[in-house]
Amino acid sequence: MIVAVEQAKTSAAVLPEVLPEKRGSGLADGLSIVWRHAKDLIKRPFYQLYERRLQADVGEWDLPKHIGIIMDGNRRFARSAGRRRVLYGHTMGAEKLREMLTWCYEIGIPVVTVWSFSLENFQRSTAEVEDLLKLFEDRTIELGSHRDVHDNRVKVRYIGRVDLLPESLQEAIRATEAATSHYDAFELNIAMAYGGRQEITQAFRRYLRDRASEGKSIEELVDSFEDSSIEPYLYTHGQPEPDLILRTSGEVRMSGFLLWQSAYSEFYFSDTNWPAFRKIDLLRALRTYNQRQRRLGR
Repeated sequence: MIVAVEQAKTSAAVLPEVLPEKRGSGLADGLSIVWRHAKDLIKRPFYQLYERRLQADVGEWDLPKHIGIIMDGNRRFARSAGRRRVLYGHTMGAEKLREMLTWCYEIGIPVVTVWSFSLENFQRSTAEVEDLLKLFEDRTIELGSHRDVHDNRVKVRYIGRVDLLPESLQEAIRATEAATSHYDAFELNIAMAYGGRQEITQAFRRYLRDRASEGKSIEELVDSFEDSSIEPYLYTHGQPEPDLILRTSGEVRMSGFLLWQSAYSEFYFSDTNWPAFRKIDLLRALRTYNQRQRRLGR
């Protein structure tokens, strides 16, 4: 596996009207925010030219059929914007996902898997978890009826321990999955209450139960078991394995994301916090992927 770290330390303009609340009162923090925005304004025309150049080349690239995204840095984004409540970062992160999916539709990436909430995230403060779950419920309801989803024929699937989520969120998930189940142009997997080790453990359990129901002995199970034996029990069964996995916010680790499926994935790490991720950052990741010589273990 090859790992690239893209130094992309940029920040999108903060939009206070999205979620109004009081900023930090420190003068230094305020000046820092103003200075960062000023730098963004200066750089913007150059980035626009660069983006157009990359966009013109993307049609010649070898593109991934499946991209996995670890959307990291929402809380850091909120702090850097001078916000006291991290919900601001999560809300902006949800908006960024909508934008990111639009870019994937335009470019033609048929399968996208995003990690929105891990099993470990349940251990965060009660207030943050409750805010997050309410945000997920609202956005799941929107997703099921959103015009972009239906116009682009996106099949939406939630993967993870969905049974651990509040019943109202589970109902919203079932409704959205049902409303998009017949689509076949694009596929969106939303990993929620997800853990990679737990996915593999659950797959083994289901495999063993099915074989036991057929009357198989332990010896027969051992003799017949192969790598492919549990693949039908993975959340992403029937989809291509992720060609590219992208993580934002400068963290260079996988944290258990798609452990089984990512054996031969290419990795790309960006320093940009998720809500500040831009189309140019995606194009850079795709360009890097195109430049890789994939051996797939050979």
